[in-house]
Amino acid sequence: MSAQATGVPAEDSEYEHTPVPLEHRKSLLTVSAVWFGFPMILTNAVPGGVVVAALGFWRGMAAILAANLVMLVYVGLLSHRAGSTGESFSLQATRTFGRVGYIIASGFLATIVVGWFAFNTGATGATLNQAFGWHEQAVAVLAGAAFIAVTYLGIRALSWLGMVAAPLFIVAGLIAIVIVSMEHDLGAIFSYQGVAGSSALTFGAAVSLIMATFADSGTMTADFTRWSKNGRQAVLATVTAFPVASLVAQITGGVVVAAGAIASAETVGGNFLPILTDGHGFLLSALAAVFVIVNLGSVCSHCLYNGALSWSHLTGTRMRVMTLVLGVIGTVAALAGVWNHFLDWLVILSVFVPPLGGVLIADQVLLRRKESDGPAPAVRPTAFVAWAAGAAVGGLVHWLAPQFSDAVSGLVVALIVYVVIERTAAPRTSGLAR
Repeated sequence: MSAQATGVPAEDSEYEHTPVPLEHRKSLLTVSAVWFGFPMILTNAVPGGVVVAALGFWRGMAAILAANLVMLVYVGLLSHRAGSTGESFSLQATRTFGRVGYIIASGFLATIVVGWFAFNTGATGATLNQAFGWHEQAVAVLAGAAFIAVTYLGIRALSWLGMVAAPLFIVAGLIAIVIVSMEHDLGAIFSYQGVAGSSALTFGAAVSLIMATFADSGTMTADFTRWSKNGRQAVLATVTAFPVASLVAQITGGVVVAAGAIASAETVGGNFLPILTDGHGFLLSALAAVFVIVNLGSVCSHCLYNGALSWSHLTGTRMRVMTLVLGVIGTVAALAGVWNHFLDWLVILSVFVPPLGGVLIADQVLLRRKESDGPAPAVRPTAFVAWAAGAAVGGLVHWLAPQFSDAVSGLVVALIVYVVIERTAAPRTSGLAR
């Protein structure tokens, strides 16, 4: 279904049902701004601080770096495919899981990211309530409406927002570190050993925790990088997010924790907002309020875009229609308090999401499945078998071998299982491309 067929001008179309035509692809700067402004957020500083609090400074930083390098490869491969084809995540999933089977894969992730929208919308209200005493529910409703409005404008608005959100995070983070340096010895961060008695998090679990923060939207990267002019530019845009933007946020959270500036760091992580609002004057408080709204608005809008794009394809409607529907649902969920279950949410994501991405990489990058291979079947059972195998191994690792990463284990197992059973079932048609 083309933009012309729906009566939508091409420049206003989000290409919910077809690949983005080459003539309507965006510049490297535009697509990079979309990804760069996404992971550099306050809620990404939180797990960075949690990991450092549990493992100490150097081991925590090693876990953060390892997770981001895995994400670079993982998201980069999916992005290259998207930039080469112009296909959204739903179109990618259709080719791998089947014309009917993709409903499960796409619906699962599209619902998960709407949960992130709800979480961060609720967090906006709670954060501003704690910082300034503003009415929590009223702020969440107003913030939700604003985030829906930005998402409604489409990919261009995500780019504009990213160009503001990322520099604002850098400014706020640097100010927080300067304030911390006035009261704490920053030189001591390098010898920080973690919170005494905090040993629940292993190195492998820490890697999974960091990956889980963006495993879902990272797997759905095609929704953003399909706008790239080619696969190479899609990968370059991904690099601005993983490792660059993600590392900035997580290292900032880790530094303020290691400096001893965060109370109960093992649970609240690297949330440095209270440092900015603790009696430092009107201007800094105003900056902090704007920072929260813009920063969390960035992640909310990106997640809602992912969800609306996939659900529009699932329902045969337009992205902007689903933005309104899902935005309202997400805001109501935010008012219900779903944002209180942050760490539990990340555990679920680290077990179930990376194996799905592993299947996509195996099918479309390693086995090079193309449109010329013929129409997708209704269901491709091998994709679901591999996904289930990866999730099962991830779950076992989480419970029985927490010293390893359940996210990485599940991803690798799903990828290997899919390649093996596809080559075994159809060695002449599914072989690796030369």
